[in-house]
Order: sequence, then structure tokens, then C-alpha cells
Amino acid sequence: MVEKADILDEQAMARAITRIAHEIIERNKGIDDIILVGIKTRGAFIAKRLAEKVEKIEGKAIKTGELDITLYRDDLSVKNRNKEPLVQQVDIEHSIEGQKVVLVDDVLFTGRTVRAAMDAVMDIGRPAQIQLAVLIDRGHRELPIRSDYVGKNIPTSSNERIVVEMKESDGKDRVAIHE
Repeated sequence: MVEKADILDEQAMARAITRIAHEIIERNKGIDDIILVGIKTRGAFIAKRLAEKVEKIEGKAIKTGELDITLYRDDLSVKNRNKEPLVQQVDIEHSIEGQKVVLVDDVLFTGRTVRAAMDAVMDIGRPAQIQLAVLIDRGHRELPIRSDYVGKNIPTSSNERIVVEMKESDGKDRVAIHE
């Protein structure tokens, strides 16, 4: 695949994450009953950054957790017998009963990863609500799933790929579209 265009640079990513943090606080009238749950790997990094922004804004920490979900792609391994993404690990130290869980991921595409994450959350408890925050929404949904908080909507064709790079894993912050 060849890079087609830069979508977000470091500053644009930081602005998008800051905006999402403000939107989460505003929509939920604070953070007392919210748990940010990052979908590994880059969704967990984004959730950590969101938590840091929220703490700066609100003056107190927000509850966080992580889900490790392996996607089925040609270059990744495990999928369950129903051909859905397989949940590998749930790391949520707080009770989700009656809480608003905000799932966080880097790119929303078909919706299958989010569905697997919602199933994992429901298996450990009954939240009051599940919301979704994504850095990039690229369309092409296969399931009726939408994001509540979006950093940037990027319409793509099916042969294009969104590549999110983050300092924590890639040494730099950047989003590009490849063809």
C-alpha cells in the first residue's frame, strides 16, 4: 500500500482528543459515573490520553480500563467460531454496574470490533449506558453501530486503509490514508 494523504498530524490529533474529552464531560454532566475503556492497542493509548485531558479539565481522575480484542484479518490470528473478533483480555478494575462505559478505539470501520467489545462489557456487568469514542470514523459499517464522539470523519473507498500512528507504539503521532 502506498500513502495517499496525511489526514491528521500531531497537533490535529491532540486537538481532536481534547475536543472529545470536553464532549464526554459535557454530554455526561461530569465524570462521576463514567469509565473510559480503551480497545487495545491504539484505542487504549487514546483512552489514556483522554483520561489525562479529562483530569486536567475536571481536576480529578476518571475511571479507566482496557479490552484486548484480536481482529480477524489476513495478517492477524484468532477469531471465534462465529467468525467474529475474539476478546482476549478484559482489564477493568472498576464495577461497571450502573456506570456509563465509553469504549474508545482508533478507527471505526465495519463495527465488528466494537460489537465484540460491547459483548465483553455486557459479560462482566450491566452498565447504565455504552457510548463510543473514536479518533477516525471511516464509514463502511456492516453493523448498525455509530460513534458518539468522533475526532474526524474520513470517507474512504473499500480499497483504502487508514493508518494511525501513535508515539506510544510508533514513535510519532499521525493519521494517514493508504491506497
